Amino acid sequence: MQLPSPDELKQKRIDLGMTQSDLAKRAGVSQPLIARIEAGDVDPRLSTLRKIIDVFNDIEKEDIYLRDIMNIELISVDPNESIDKAVSIMEKYNISQIPVIQNGISVGSISENMIVRSMSNKKASEVSHMKIGDIMGDSFPTLSPGTDIKTASYMLEKHPAVLVLEKGQVAGVVTKYDILKLLSE
Repeated sequence: MQLPSPDELKQKRIDLGMTQSDLAKRAGVSQPLIARIEAGDVDPRLSTLRKIIDVFNDIEKEDIYLRDIMNIELISVDPNESIDKAVSIMEKYNISQIPVIQNGISVGSISENMIVRSMSNKKASEVSHMKIGDIMGDSFPTLSPGTDIKTASYMLEKHPAVLVLEKGQVAGVVTKYDILKLLSE
């Protein structure tokens, strides 16, 4: 195994968008030591080098994108299907909301709350035969597969799901649960 040269360490730090101070703080060493290591003025101890490399590895793990976690087996409904069909899908997959997709394009969303709300002034039997398009809400927001997790997390604070679009077509979905699963990995 080959140890990185001072130039390689410096380039890696720059590639990760870090300052010497950022690296020093995260590695638990001083900024002047980082500067001297990068300049080749000092030969760092192996333990110091290990700390620096660990920081680089941790930062690289932080760069997770929607393409890495999106569910490509999208569960969706068509606006012309019945509410009863949406309820069956929600029960089968234990989910509370579904994107409404028509010809690969998101046209809305349906949730348990929307269905329950529609039952406030209609009989359950009437609601079950209604079309999803009659009560669906707005579409979930959309992002590209190259969007980072931090950006998606902000969207998921306000919405239950985010659709991932590739070439104008829905390619996948990311939910709050998908983000939470990252904590256990």
